[in-house]
Amino acid sequence: MEKQPDHRKGHRQRLRERYLKSGVKALNEYEVIELLLSLGTPRKDVKIPAKELLKKFKSLRGVLDADDTDLKTIKGVGPNNIFGLKFIHDVASEYLKQKTTELPVTSSPEAVYEYLLHTMSGLDKEVFKAIYLDAKNRIIEIEDLFEGTVDTSVVYLREAVKSALKHNAVSIIFAHNHLSGDTRPSEDDKNITQELVNACELMEIKVLDHIIISGNDYFSFANQGYIETYRNKFEKFVKSI
Repeated sequence: MEKQPDHRKGHRQRLRERYLKSGVKALNEYEVIELLLSLGTPRKDVKIPAKELLKKFKSLRGVLDADDTDLKTIKGVGPNNIFGLKFIHDVASEYLKQKTTELPVTSSPEAVYEYLLHTMSGLDKEVFKAIYLDAKNRIIEIEDLFEGTVDTSVVYLREAVKSALKHNAVSIIFAHNHLSGDTRPSEDDKNITQELVNACELMEIKVLDHIIISGNDYFSFANQGYIETYRNKFEKFVKSI
């Protein structure tokens, strides 16, 4: 009987060559995951685990955002594979963070949105983040301020302003994530944004935006006119007293 060719032979090399020739867009999503898994087990066939990961987590981003416990439920995915996935995820986060600090935010807002989407869309808890900027709108630091549901707590306001002053920030962008998949701001979101604008204005720090991240989408309070409205209301109030 004639022996059938083993199509697995040279498969990984062909994937690498296709990537080197045409870039990551030339690969199917499961093939990208397959190459990432191969970083941890270079001599093991990981095509099936790659497909199973994509089936379970729906997308490359979902795989990279998944926690260790969930990744371990996929047969053929071990500690070395998980290390490779987590390492790539964190390197990408650091790259995007450095990319956002290279140019003034006003000239590269897309880089800020890209960074926030990558670092916040897959979180399993709400995180409230602050991006501090200098007088030239260059990023000084990016910091996680709080975890949990956002509300109008005085502690939140005090700590947010205190941290901005510590970093000598001239302006600030706030961001937090919704776990629901819906980026629309709640009444609490609107209230805390108004309070943050007021508190920062008192300290001569401008709130440039408050961004809500959920899934692959975001909501910008600035783009929707809320920040300017809140600032105008505060200025009218100050003038009236």
